[in-house]
Amino acid sequence: MHKYITANDLKTKGVSLIEEETSEYGEAVITVRGKAKYIVISVERYNELREYELDAAIKESRKAIEDGDYIKESVEEHVKRITRG
Repeated sequence: MHKYITANDLKTKGVSLIEEETSEYGEAVITVRGKAKYIVISVERYNELREYELDAAIKESRKAIEDGDYIKESVEEHVKRITRG
């Protein structure tokens, strides 16, 4: 469940409103003209999510190496390959 904060309320009440609305669920949705536009989370939660994302990337990379799904090449060869268009 998300708490919703309108852009107008955010303008008038500022950071104290964010702190108040995120205290229960740790996040809040900021709406602009009635549509969800942004999510506000704590830096701690953001760092936790980034860590999950990086862990997933490492697992994916390890799997690719294990499966032999990679290319070994020089920097020049790599640049040439990715810019062939």
